[in-house]
Amino acid sequence: MCGIIGYSGGKQAAPILLKGLERLEYRGYDSSGIAVTDGGAISVVKAVGKIKALDEKTNGGKTPHGTVGIGHTRWATHGVPSDVNSHPHVSQNGMFAVVHNGIIENFAELKAELIAQGVKFASDTDSEVIAQLLQYYYEGDELDAILTVMRRISGSYAVGILCADYPDVIYAIRKDNPLVVGLGANENFIASDFAAALEHTHDFVQLGDGEIAKLTAHAVTFYDGDGKPLKKTPYRVDWDISQAEKGGYPHFMLKEIYEQPRAITATVRPRVKGNQIVLDKIAFDAKNVNRIEKIDIVGCGSAYHAGIVGKAFIEKYCRIRVNCELASEYVYSDPITDNRTLTVIISQSGETADTLAALRLAKKRGSHTIAIVNVVESAIAREADDVLYTYAGPEIAVATTKGYTTQVAALYLVGLKIAKIKHTVSDARYSEMLKELTELPDKITRALADIEQIKNYADEYAAHKCVFFIGRGTDYAASLEGALKLKEISYIHAEAYAAGELKHGTISLIENGTITLALVTQSALYSKMLSNIKAVQSRGGTVLSVASPKNEQIRENSDGLLLIPDCDDDLTPILTAVVLQVFAYYVAAARGCDIDKPRNLAKSVTVE
Repeated sequence: MCGIIGYSGGKQAAPILLKGLERLEYRGYDSSGIAVTDGGAISVVKAVGKIKALDEKTNGGKTPHGTVGIGHTRWATHGVPSDVNSHPHVSQNGMFAVVHNGIIENFAELKAELIAQGVKFASDTDSEVIAQLLQYYYEGDELDAILTVMRRISGSYAVGILCADYPDVIYAIRKDNPLVVGLGANENFIASDFAAALEHTHDFVQLGDGEIAKLTAHAVTFYDGDGKPLKKTPYRVDWDISQAEKGGYPHFMLKEIYEQPRAITATVRPRVKGNQIVLDKIAFDAKNVNRIEKIDIVGCGSAYHAGIVGKAFIEKYCRIRVNCELASEYVYSDPITDNRTLTVIISQSGETADTLAALRLAKKRGSHTIAIVNVVESAIAREADDVLYTYAGPEIAVATTKGYTTQVAALYLVGLKIAKIKHTVSDARYSEMLKELTELPDKITRALADIEQIKNYADEYAAHKCVFFIGRGTDYAASLEGALKLKEISYIHAEAYAAGELKHGTISLIENGTITLALVTQSALYSKMLSNIKAVQSRGGTVLSVASPKNEQIRENSDGLLLIPDCDDDLTPILTAVVLQVFAYYVAAARGCDIDKPRNLAKSVTVE
């Protein structure tokens, strides 16, 4: 949530900042603003609403003038969305302007202290306290003031700073919030996401916790929390800027749905070497695998749902007890974990605050940690003992699609690797599953070849206010993600239930016309699902089944049917997810929703 872009170079900053903010829209925001230095003055323009409003206020970026600046998209936490609460925030004397992602936990205490010293605040935000503290401690040395402020504030932050006395300089500081430095030719950038600067450079440096960056057009200097210079090694991001563009699709979400064959290929095929699974640099061998007594899979939202699919798969093939934990609950549950527990941390962005906190706690208690993430050099990737990148590529739409399916694919690889080492899977079944995994991209392509039928059902059901999803086994796991996708982007109340639990209370919610999506891909559970579907229909409910070809006969007991391509039952959650993503997309489109940027949601949740 929230986005930061900063520029120091030889070009006019405002147009570059506006373009960068547009590329950060997917993170979720309700206002935006820029600050530009020109000589010894800082000019600030802010606007509530979409970037278009800011674009109009700046005459399309023609004003304000200046070649150094910072920009921000805000998602309100402290203070309502308004021009005055928008970033950048300026100190009382106009000397400093700051943009901030995160939360300053002790801002109330600091604000009261400054007010007692005569400082007047303009906004209701926690972020403004940073600008006012900089003014309070500034005695001519900007770095010294920044170091003092960093010692005073607590919480999480990524901050860009302008000072009128140093009009050619941007400072940046970071703690527990993503911030990268982009290295260009006679121009340098700060950004909360590569996408904001990818049009200008592919070379980046990840700013570490407690570190500081000083940027001019021609140089970047890094410091630690004591102000001592640091050497940082750049890395290259090979994503093409076209990957962050819609490419002719009406929405990023639809584009990213169609990118899933390529994304799954990037996740799976480089790791399958003949009949072996090679998980990058993860040192899985008999000694360390046989020490594992249990596995904790930790994530939020869709990452948590991926973990539930992974739990079923790993327990079946590895015969190891697996717990799937919500990261937001994990850190407060006094988790039972030690050096015989493997903790798998899942996050698309690699910056999710709850998940990062869970990772740190698991490591502190002695657990070996493996991160499954998409973004290279993200905080979770850096701090985990091992990392398995999904290589899904940039995901711009807030509602994850390829991020989720590649996480599930990565969990399949981990499960099969451990099972092979433990000899809990036969050689024949192992080879069969490897073959099925490598064929998934082609099957996803087939699932997407003709989506007109899915669209027709979506159009038919779009006016409903409540939709239920039911399934058994991994179909229940898949239904959780299907329901989340629908509620995220269409704002329809959607809930997933284990089909066997209907008779224990939830069937009381079924009435005439209630829409239920029934997932029927697990052949061993077909007869049980048939009974559940009949129970729904006997109470007037309408059933749209999503089934595998082996279970196509469910058509006779359904009001509608969507078939996924033929697939091993254990791998159907990926294909089911694709179909349900398309269904959710077209329901939202029929309802006229803002599909890529659903209300109140953000792509990267960097605060608790």
